[in-house]
Amino acid sequence: MEVTIGLQHIARELSVDVDTSTKDLTTQLELALGEGSNGLFELTDTRGRVIVVPAKSIGYVEIGPEETRRVGFGSL
Repeated sequence: MEVTIGLQHIARELSVDVDTSTKDLTTQLELALGEGSNGLFELTDTRGRVIVVPAKSIGYVEIGPEETRRVGFGSL
């Protein structure tokens, strides 16, 4: 699923493909934005790379639909 993060004062968006469920992503975001946290929103993409974003600079997060990968000629 694709996650798009808009950051304050930055014109470009950050797009990441992740294997995490929507519920887990929203929970991670709530924890990062909550008081008593380290203030970092961490994502691991499908290739295993870790993306760390300061939670205070997040303008919005758009979570795409969970989709299954299509296999075969029908996916063209």
